[in-house]
Amino acid sequence: MDRPAGIVGIGSAVPEGTLTNQDLERMVDTSDEWIVERTGIRTRHITDSATTTSMLATEAGRRAMAAAGVGPEDLDLIIVATATPDMLFPSTGCLVQRNLGASRAAAFDIAAACTGFIYGLNLASGMIALGVHETVLVIGAETLTKITDYTDRGTCVLFGDGAGAAVVRPVEKGRGFLSLRIHSDGNLADELKLPGGGSLHPATEETVAKRLHYLRMNGNSVFKAAVTCMAGAAREAMDAAGVTTDDLALFIPHQANIRIIEATGRKLRVPKEKLLVNVDRFGNTSAASIPIALDEAIQDGRVAEGDLVGVVAFGAGFTWGSAVIRL
Repeated sequence: MDRPAGIVGIGSAVPEGTLTNQDLERMVDTSDEWIVERTGIRTRHITDSATTTSMLATEAGRRAMAAAGVGPEDLDLIIVATATPDMLFPSTGCLVQRNLGASRAAAFDIAAACTGFIYGLNLASGMIALGVHETVLVIGAETLTKITDYTDRGTCVLFGDGAGAAVVRPVEKGRGFLSLRIHSDGNLADELKLPGGGSLHPATEETVAKRLHYLRMNGNSVFKAAVTCMAGAAREAMDAAGVTTDDLALFIPHQANIRIIEATGRKLRVPKEKLLVNVDRFGNTSAASIPIALDEAIQDGRVAEGDLVGVVAFGAGFTWGSAVIRL
């Protein structure tokens, strides 16, 4: 069975607390001018010690379900894309299932870092196309500030917390996902990673002292690969859908930093008015980045039903992917 699938409802959730560049000036050797020039970020939402990834994911999921007009009893599958699960197991997806009361749904997590939401959409679309599932809740959720090293000025300015969710169901022909493409290259895994906490470096006094439980990134390597891979994936997805940037109502790149966003836009010749940028207010929220941006675009009226939207992301792994979606 081959059925088209698409997003029928979307929602997002971010914590109330914020961390501004001025706050960071008091924590590390940096300045508002330095941060804005290099990243475009002015503030980011940040969780308190009691707020977990599953809490943000649950709230985003509830909002997406309300937008789609579905209840917990309608869900067949819950996919949570996250690099910051509440714990290694059980999955954050199972915690969200419990919170929602979605007793019929299967649930699991996927680890594709910033590309996780697109990976989740790919999985959901395939399940629906095969007739395995009818209603899938895909969530990208992160509490990256909990694994951010606030002594490292090169990375601590980048990240924020949040969640975004989409309800994916069968749609009429010509709507929904016109193309979905995902890729990875594990040869570059060491360029962006969280070394500690797994079987390679389980938690010990030594790993804690070496700060291995905070993320580490080679910024120059990530920048070069991100721009090349995102531009390539976006072209691939548009070619597969038979469209160009002229046909898009909006293009949503992963909100990593302003330099990556703008460089990707230039490579694809996306007009500035079609390039969504909200990194200044949210920072890099990894897997939550694209659904938060898409929800905001819909709420603000930048896109509406029937519009064509392109999305693309790049993350640790390295992973990258893109999609063309008819809303």
